Amino acid sequence: QVQLVESGGGLVQPGGSLRLSCVASGFTLARYAMSWFRQAPGKEREGLGCIRSADSSTYYADSVKGRFTISRDNAKNTVYLQMNNLRPEDTAIYYCAADSWDHTEVSWRRQYEYDYWGQGTQVTVSS
Repeated sequence: QVQLVESGGGLVQPGGSLRLSCVASGFTLARYAMSWFRQAPGKEREGLGCIRSADSSTYYADSVKGRFTISRDNAKNTVYLQMNNLRPEDTAIYYCAADSWDHTEVSWRRQYEYDYWGQGTQVTVSS
């Protein structure tokens, strides 16, 4: 059974950090491009970044560039999202997604192309 399970969300103060994990089962994560998305209340889901399978190169949305970092540990079938200098506007449900197509800087935001999605983990940034 294919699954993506996110964890690591929670409540953090502005300026703080969190690291989200996304563990894959039922497929080999190393063969997939992995991306992170988020959805805030009342807003559309937006792409945060992507890490390619071929060379682990990364792409980021301007809103998180320099603050968020995506990495992967293929041996653990896990992808991570390190989030630093968090802001109240980062409050959202965070999702990981997997795609067998190794995305480009243009294509990774196309949510309809992704094969698998996690159930999401809540991140709340508040004092």
